[in-house]
Amino acid sequence: MYGVSSMTDELRRVALRKPGAPMLEADADAWHYGPTFDRDKVAAQHAAFTQLIASHGTEILWMDDDNPEIADAVFTYDASLMAPAGAVLMNPGKLLRRGEQELHRQFYQRQGIPVIGEISGEGTSEAGDTLWLDDKTLAVGRGFRTNQSGIDQLTALLAEHAIEVCAFDLPVFQGADACLHLMSLVSPVDTRTAVIFETLFPVGLYQRMQAMGYTLINLPADEYESSATLCGNILALAPGQCIMIDGYPETRAALEQVGISVSVFDGDALCIGCEGGPTCLSRPILRS
Repeated sequence: MYGVSSMTDELRRVALRKPGAPMLEADADAWHYGPTFDRDKVAAQHAAFTQLIASHGTEILWMDDDNPEIADAVFTYDASLMAPAGAVLMNPGKLLRRGEQELHRQFYQRQGIPVIGEISGEGTSEAGDTLWLDDKTLAVGRGFRTNQSGIDQLTALLAEHAIEVCAFDLPVFQGADACLHLMSLVSPVDTRTAVIFETLFPVGLYQRMQAMGYTLINLPADEYESSATLCGNILALAPGQCIMIDGYPETRAALEQVGISVSVFDGDALCIGCEGGPTCLSRPILRS
């Protein structure tokens, strides 16, 4: 069972990967990991995140592999995109993640999930730059991780499945080495409710989401900055039920004020330190 065309429908199945030797032995400078990266804490923090998903009743599929080199592979969201008809293999724009899509290919083969296409050649793409606006519309961020060639390939591929791709430019912000995905700027938390960081948000996407009836909640600037954007990286387990990193009370309060149920885990060493939040740590396989 597989298929995803929503950011917030009930999360039935998800692929995760434990932070093993590649991350624990990583060159922090080469991988652009920050000062809060702590090799002694990442396993426990990932286990706490996993427990929140398991306690919701979501089936967890483990994405194991023999590749000892790709530290960021624990962030299973990025190297493939799940669509209703099957998986699309991406082509990461971060050079050290090139080839990570092959780990996803092997995983899908083991699970019997079809791969309906892949981004190749000069095209780069990471699924962190994608956002399901509804079941027929995928927003894509054009930036340092996803380029125009990657967007063109994804557009043509998904058009065969009657899915529209609409692209929006991302800001430079902290530069090419930092991780700024589209989903660094927006996280849907309910069927038509999303948190955004308005200061950096693409105008065209803002207008489109408003026209679609979304309620947009602006993230507090101080927490957005202190979390390296990750206070707003929020994983929906179901409409109105979410997981976020602990330690950002203003963001949590803004969600709870509109009726969103929030679960938290410590993510300073794993998420803040390694530039990837709860959404990045998960590859939804089935939402319904």
